[in-house]
Amino acid sequence: MTEVILIRHGETDWNVQGRFQGQIDVPLNAFGERQAARMAERLVHEHVDVLYCSDLLRTRQTAAPAERMLRLAAAPDAGFREQHFGVLEGLSFDEVRARHPDELAAWMLHDPDYTLPDGESVRRFHARVVGALEALAARHAGQRLAVVTHGGVLDMLYRTVHGLPLTGNRQCEIPNAGINRLRAQGGRLEIVSWADDAHLAGLSR
Repeated sequence: MTEVILIRHGETDWNVQGRFQGQIDVPLNAFGERQAARMAERLVHEHVDVLYCSDLLRTRQTAAPAERMLRLAAAPDAGFREQHFGVLEGLSFDEVRARHPDELAAWMLHDPDYTLPDGESVRRFHARVVGALEALAARHAGQRLAVVTHGGVLDMLYRTVHGLPLTGNRQCEIPNAGINRLRAQGGRLEIVSWADDAHLAGLSR
């Protein structure tokens, strides 16, 4: 059995503004940095064998305090990147409505095979994420891993465990710097706990 601790990156200004971040390198804001520090303080009380993160800036910055406190170097893995939203990246919903109304209308039909221009379909994204997690679980069988990743990645794994379709809106909470625990064994995934953000209680902006 492999234990996997999955952590969403800390807050960015684009999270606050409701912009499509996708695979653009957006830094944490000051509050996100404090969230990352709290997350590291939580993890230091348990044994972690290996630390990974997506190769995007916001996850690398979130992993940095944990690297120092756990004395582990976070290995970047592009398989845990956020979905690529193509021409929508960097835009708010209002800007998307104004500049790409047809693409937005098609995207909001939730067809898992629809690919935004220059983007990535949900089905391909899902396959990438599940493949990345399965590869890590096999590589580190019997160990406890921590992976700093993105909200969309966590959504794909939640749907996988619960047998949910790739269509429709997200059906789970995924807080910034929240901790989600999975077990991987015999090719199966199990959620142990989800959206644990008790370590962020009382954190002020």
